[in-house]
Amino acid sequence: MKAIRRFTVRTVLPESISGLGTLAANLRWSWHEPTARFFRELDPETWAAVREDPVALLGTFDRARLDALAADERVVEGVGRLSAELRDYLTEPRWYQGLDGSAPQAIAYFSPEYGITAALPQYSGGLGILAGDHLKAASDLGVPIIGVGLLYEAGYFKQSLSRDAWQQETYPVLDPHGLPLTMLREDDGTPAMVTLPLPDGRHLRAHIWRADVGRVPLLLLDADVPGNDDAARAITDRLYGGGGDHRLQQELLLGMGGVKALRAYSRITGNPAPEVFHTNEGHAGFLGVERIRELMDAGLSWSEALTAVRSSTVFTTHTPVPAGIDRFESLQVAHFLRAGLAPGVPTEDILSLGREDYAGGDPATFNMAVMGLRLAQRANGVAKLHGRVSRGMFAGLWAGFDTEEVPIGSVTNGVHVPTWVDPQVAEFVRGSLGSSDAAEPDWSRADELPDEDVWALRRRLRSQLIADVRDRLRSSWLKRGAAEAELAWTNGVLDPDVLTIGFARRVPTYKRLTLMLRDPARLKALLLHPERPIQLVIAGKSHPADEAGKKMIQDLVRFTDDPAVRHRIVFLPNYDMRMARTLFPGCDVWLNNPLRPLEACGTSGMKAAINGALNLSVMDGWWDEMYDGDNGWAIPTAPASASPEERDDIEAAALYALIENSVAPRFYGHEETAGAGAAGPSQETGDGVPRQWVRMIKHTLAELGPKVSAERMVQDYVNGLYVPAAGSGRAASRGDFAGARELADFTRRMRAAWSDIVVEHVDSVGISEEPRIGDEFRVNTYIRLGGIEPSDVAVQAVHGSVSESDELTGTSVTELSLAENLGEGRYLFSGKLHLERPGAFGYGVRVVPRHASLASDAELGLVTNAG
Repeated sequence: MKAIRRFTVRTVLPESISGLGTLAANLRWSWHEPTARFFRELDPETWAAVREDPVALLGTFDRARLDALAADERVVEGVGRLSAELRDYLTEPRWYQGLDGSAPQAIAYFSPEYGITAALPQYSGGLGILAGDHLKAASDLGVPIIGVGLLYEAGYFKQSLSRDAWQQETYPVLDPHGLPLTMLREDDGTPAMVTLPLPDGRHLRAHIWRADVGRVPLLLLDADVPGNDDAARAITDRLYGGGGDHRLQQELLLGMGGVKALRAYSRITGNPAPEVFHTNEGHAGFLGVERIRELMDAGLSWSEALTAVRSSTVFTTHTPVPAGIDRFESLQVAHFLRAGLAPGVPTEDILSLGREDYAGGDPATFNMAVMGLRLAQRANGVAKLHGRVSRGMFAGLWAGFDTEEVPIGSVTNGVHVPTWVDPQVAEFVRGSLGSSDAAEPDWSRADELPDEDVWALRRRLRSQLIADVRDRLRSSWLKRGAAEAELAWTNGVLDPDVLTIGFARRVPTYKRLTLMLRDPARLKALLLHPERPIQLVIAGKSHPADEAGKKMIQDLVRFTDDPAVRHRIVFLPNYDMRMARTLFPGCDVWLNNPLRPLEACGTSGMKAAINGALNLSVMDGWWDEMYDGDNGWAIPTAPASASPEERDDIEAAALYALIENSVAPRFYGHEETAGAGAAGPSQETGDGVPRQWVRMIKHTLAELGPKVSAERMVQDYVNGLYVPAAGSGRAASRGDFAGARELADFTRRMRAAWSDIVVEHVDSVGISEEPRIGDEFRVNTYIRLGGIEPSDVAVQAVHGSVSESDELTGTSVTELSLAENLGEGRYLFSGKLHLERPGAFGYGVRVVPRHASLASDAELGLVTNAG
């Protein structure tokens, strides 16, 4: 019989151990090893059975068990100690509290997914894990972020394999009452609610659940509430489920509903309203529309409200390909807007935010990333290379400017070290070097670690992974229909003394899961090499609608099923955070072979690096800027002229050659001479320790450890984006938004009159017939500004090396000064240029708007170039 009603009975804890409830409810336990260990030691067997979820663990204890724990002095003392430590963590000043008053009081961070812990499965891949690490690092630093997202009834799917190796998806329903969440309630105890109008007189209502991520509150909107019709209740059914209207309504709820949720949270709790809004990818872009509606309700015009909203908004793009951006038909968006989502806000103006009205765009399409950029005064990619790619992708929004001047910067992603470093690694560094905090190793002194101890630790981590792999592989085969009697071979899968290479990520085609299968015979030879064998541990999920990705998984699994190699290569289904925390530390090498430059950042290799693994990767994402020749290997990229088939052949051959000739010999200490940028011999000593390999491990820890930290990333966001955005937002809102009104008026005047600007003539004075380094000359330019005042523009000489086609590269900008008013709107501007490098030199002259509240010369997209 099926239940006609379902509810969760909450555990009532005895007073002496009531702190267990607080410790379980705050997700800090997911990265605070002493707290997680304490829960594990309460009942190790049940802890494993409930998948390391303290809320679920407490839910299994009956009254007798709770009374026994309450009578255990050791347990009571531990609860008190950890509870006091948590209180201190939540209240004591941290890094952010040492900043000056320019730092914002609160920052709203919007993301469609969050990877905090496997116990709260609201993530699918890198975007969610990054968002989770962002919140955790913000908590550790004391940054007053408030996260906003959606609560998905089934989260992302669980993956299994059929007998013929085809991916299968299931969607277990989550009960929010059984998760580490609390519902936001009004003073009278009723659930706080946000409501959005929908077409045909319908409404979308959502409750607000709160997860505590250390010091950071995370607000998750849940549409499965009474009062919604069946279609509305299903809006938050699955992460990235459905498409069309379903996806659009998810994003309207995330953005517009998310702002309403923030307002309710501030009103109910008394916490400061956010000064800065960070849009993590375009999915949440509609948050800007809701903020504009609020300001227009308060009396601002469209342009004034837009200006105010832009000033305090940060937009981060995570995709390097147009296909990765959510795009809707403009008519579809208009259909929902006209239901009353933003009363008083002109629908056509909202549609203009996302319209692809640039060369190569589709004006009938509403582009969420384009809206995100137009609603944010500051934008960034997630690695230096990705910043360059993004500037090229979106250059059409700033026509007339060189690609490098497109106002999209970069903040390279990082990983939350306490979450991803294995406790054994942290304890080893602390014990060997005397670091004060086992969760935050002192990477700077990694070179002092004893070689023998490092090598022994790596073997322990490898053995830990192998034990986990065997359990998971056996379980996977049972689900595929195998009998127990068939699976004795799984007990001998992998070898703790064999070079172990890991590969785990989402499986879109550009990540090339099966590049390693390009030459199956050669891969087989590497796996079975008599002296220098390798073994591969692979995991990953393909989107349910991605048939090509599923086929890649099937092809790989069929190869791993071969009895000749199945002890050396395995595919593990249902990749999640729990698996990752064993996989990253246990691998000696982390493999990444996407199509360059389609990997925005790719933080999995960072997680491996902080555990002492070396990277073997295409020069893409973060590896492009952090590879130094001694922290791993770079897979060469095929020439741009190569066809897709030739490209994969070339890069697969390079991958095989690197493993065979460089990676494996160094791991086994069989090199005749050192490679990969190292100097000196690499022979192992009589104790079996490959010294050069260990040297690379220590170098990786020392050099990459600080660079890949999410704390470094969040500090970069605070200093480079949040603090400036708060300053701009305050300037815009000061004096009843006088700043926003003035900038909006400036923008209107510039757009109306800009076409009247003409660069009439440019000449150079003082250039010798044979110019030399150190010479200087004067540039004079005559400009007709029409009705625009000289103080409203900057006249610039852009100079640098010049190609045979007269394109400038490596440019610098020198501002020319107003030299003379020639009358009738004509002016002479002049300035000196210095010749500072040999070779072909050139310059151009341009006019751009100039206002103190603009974040860059390119912000308004207005420029007049000479010639």
